[in-house]
Amino acid sequence: MKGKTVNMIDQPKLPHKFEIYTSYDHKQTANAIKTMIVRGAPAIGAAAAFGMAQACLEAPEKTFDDYIMKASEILRQTRPTAYNLFWAIDRILNIVDRGYYIKEKRDLAKEEAQKIADEDVETCRQIGKNGNELIQKGYKILTHCNAGALATVDFGTALAPIRFANYEKKKIFVFVDETRPRCQGSRLTAWELSQEGIPHSIIVDNAAGHYMKNGEIDICIVGADRVSADGSVANKIGTYEKAVLAKENKIPFYVAVPTSTIDISTESGKDILIEERGEEEVTHMWGFSGNELKQVRIAPEESHAKNPAFDVTPPKYITGFITEKGIINPRDLKNLF
Repeated sequence: MKGKTVNMIDQPKLPHKFEIYTSYDHKQTANAIKTMIVRGAPAIGAAAAFGMAQACLEAPEKTFDDYIMKASEILRQTRPTAYNLFWAIDRILNIVDRGYYIKEKRDLAKEEAQKIADEDVETCRQIGKNGNELIQKGYKILTHCNAGALATVDFGTALAPIRFANYEKKKIFVFVDETRPRCQGSRLTAWELSQEGIPHSIIVDNAAGHYMKNGEIDICIVGADRVSADGSVANKIGTYEKAVLAKENKIPFYVAVPTSTIDISTESGKDILIEERGEEEVTHMWGFSGNELKQVRIAPEESHAKNPAFDVTPPKYITGFITEKGIINPRDLKNLF
């Protein structure tokens, strides 16, 4: 964050273009979260923290408290499933409340937002080190959606152990689910792996069972947008069926998350609000035509679509959680707090 501006990678343009999106106020940051210019639970949390810092810098002195509360509501309404969003907003509000003078409140907000971002880097680094211990030489790994550096501030969650395994030259191979409808796997995860020269292949979402059954996958590692107290995991749509397939084929299924993604106040998976996104993400495909990003309809004009962005995987399908505090059994999550 420089002054009042926040810079972030414009992710819808990847892998065709690498461009930086600059947000000049908290409303633009909220829009960037909503339109998935920035996405992934930890990255959303960091962006929301900087958005709150922007609001504190923008707020008139006479209406400071009212202004930042309204800003917090705008940010809260962007992505309802991602817990880091709410966690980061509340953390900024709590630190601002400790200040007495307006300038002090503004300084505290900006410092805390940067602290949240810096903590995420170290948290993901530790997730990578802890998860690497689960990966043996020659392992073939399945991942779903994008839980790499693009979804965090750096390193990633699910991709962090893969990165560390690659650093140690374990000769791994990654199966990358395309992750319809927005194709975060084929667009973003594949791009990240390509940047680091990690061997991989993109597969269509419904091919995972084929490779599991044929013994070509040794371990599954995914990220999460919210984890409830009972160990249920809300992650990109399609995660649940991958977890069921992994259990059927006796393949360990791990979820890599920072503890900030664990919502201990939500008792079970059935209490997690699932975001529904626009049907055009399903009825259309999009890409670049020349220099312009375009959508092309692939479904009949008369057809409608349903588009839940996430599903919930019960803890019985999860082998363990890879966190910055170690590998945690689902039933032991509450002991972390």
